[in-house]
Amino acid sequence: MPPSIPILKGRDVVRVFESLGWQVVRQNGSHIIMIKEGEIATLSIPDHREVARGTLRNLIRLAGLTIAEFVAAV
Repeated sequence: MPPSIPILKGRDVVRVFESLGWQVVRQNGSHIIMIKEGEIATLSIPDHREVARGTLRNLIRLAGLTIAEFVAAV
């Protein structure tokens, strides 16, 4: 059974993606924009107290990761 998606704050999600090589390029209102060298995708992470599980699942997919890889980096 795949690991469940954790409920995290927006800043914690940013920290996990930073540990995986993504960089913050700007803050656009209530969203933090991240890029990674060699990746086409741009991640737009909501700077909320809780990032919805569906939103986090989509961000993980856009980053080319599995849920297990993301959870291991948390």
